Amino acid sequence: MSARYQLTGTTAVQISASIESGIRTGALSPGAALPPVRALAAELGVSPATVARAYQELRQRGLLATAGRHGTRVRPRPPVAARRSALRPPPLPGARDLSGGEPDPRLLPPLGPHLAALAAHTGPSIGYSDAGVLPELAEVARARLGADGVPAGELTLTGGALDGIERLLGAHLRPGDAVAVEDPGWANLLDLVAALGLRPIGVPLDDEGPLVAGVAAALDAGARALVVTSRAQNPTGAAVSAARAEALRALLAGRRDLLVIEDDHAAELARVPLHPLAGATGSWAFVRSVSKPFGPDLRMAVLVGDETTVARVTGRTRVGAGWVSTVLQRLVLALWQDPTVTELVQRAAQSYEQRRDGLLAALAEHGLTAHGRSGINIWLPVADETSTVTALRDAGWAVAPGALYRIAAPPALRITVSPLNTEDLAPLAAALAQAENPTPPRGFPT
Repeated sequence: MSARYQLTGTTAVQISASIESGIRTGALSPGAALPPVRALAAELGVSPATVARAYQELRQRGLLATAGRHGTRVRPRPPVAARRSALRPPPLPGARDLSGGEPDPRLLPPLGPHLAALAAHTGPSIGYSDAGVLPELAEVARARLGADGVPAGELTLTGGALDGIERLLGAHLRPGDAVAVEDPGWANLLDLVAALGLRPIGVPLDDEGPLVAGVAAALDAGARALVVTSRAQNPTGAAVSAARAEALRALLAGRRDLLVIEDDHAAELARVPLHPLAGATGSWAFVRSVSKPFGPDLRMAVLVGDETTVARVTGRTRVGAGWVSTVLQRLVLALWQDPTVTELVQRAAQSYEQRRDGLLAALAEHGLTAHGRSGINIWLPVADETSTVTALRDAGWAVAPGALYRIAAPPALRITVSPLNTEDLAPLAAALAQAENPTPPRGFPT
């Protein structure tokens, strides 16, 4: 913890507010250690129970995390808006940033022509009573999902994949409930689980998706929900195979008390078949976002599931945001129905595959085994994240440390391939190999 920031307060509410203020202003940075309970209690002249309550309240809100022997620390990305100066600093000048996890903007379909067409043909404004899912969009969405084997009877829309997952977890779970998540897994999801006051249970995975034994262990530990990434898993690129889906469906069959959420965020960008778990349990939902193929600013996802689950999400949306903008719905529908856009998305998917496979092959030439079956990221196990990230930074490459995505999984790096060109692959692989296995310094001659 920064020596310049002094925690204050004589009640649990005041102490937690002081800590939150430090996080918001940047005085307490992500990962900063807080004083031990008894030490802070003595410093503030309050009982240890008061400080413990303050820490507990912030842990339940996802701002703090208990790190075992390392004590209590600020979470890497706490759910509170910080001042701009406290945000992650940019890479060093001239460095190539491979840490973002975003699609290549050069391969996103242009929105201008479709926005112009909408402006020219838009009708009267939609009123509150008429808003909702457009029937024509629902029809096309059901057809697209049905082609992938996803039953799409009950359907609604959310403001992106994470918004849909948040509404699903909020509709079925309560603070303190356990949810099984992939480990390593999507950092935003791990942050969301913490912010909702839920208890994450990490499920290990391989290139074919969550391990059956890991899911079984999570269920035995009391998990009430399971979140699975269908394809292009972030950060590892895993994709659920046909054999893994069959084994998981057998394990999950008949579980009426378990909510299964499938996240197919990559959708059309994933050049591997979809093998859904939809319908394996009584409560289920399948979420497909449009952000990765068509643009991150298109905050919309299609959500299908059992009748009760979809009704809960729809009802909660109605008393909150209300609906997803019909202007956005019409834009997405136009993109779906444009053959030129479809061809562009297919070319983007092929380009990501070539870059991903090329980097995996280049790393293999240096004796490094990485993972990336689908999507825009690869996952490279390393001995020490901090030293490797630092060495890469000094060599002009910025990558994401695996700690952002791990619960109990071993150290690794996440590398986004979308900013790479073909000529970058060999130099990057060489830099990664040198960072992971640095040449020892020369000593005095003997």
